[in-house]
Amino acid sequence: MTVGERIIKLREKKNWNQRELARRAGLNYSVMNRIETGKRPTTDQELKIFADLFNVSTDFLLGRENSPKDNPDVQGIWFYDMDDISEEEFQEIEEELNEYKEYLLAKKRKKK
Repeated sequence: MTVGERIIKLREKKNWNQRELARRAGLNYSVMNRIETGKRPTTDQELKIFADLFNVSTDFLLGRENSPKDNPDVQGIWFYDMDDISEEEFQEIEEELNEYKEYLLAKKRKKK
């Protein structure tokens, strides 16, 4: 499976279209289309952005791992001392962290 095919599967899992993913990744729609169709390779920076957006490792995106393991940097945050929270509370925390992560990524892209 190619990087583009993996990105498509992850994007569809989130019910995003190409335009939505392009917007979240800070890319032009046509660039996103070429990445997904394999007509353009991803840069290292783009791989990191996709890994962050989908909460997977860059190794998974590159096909070095078959399992879309969570990004190891994020795992420590997600699972530290969370034994006493409900599933609903966990979902709320996860949503808030994802929103904050997207805010930080957008802020970082604006600085460039």
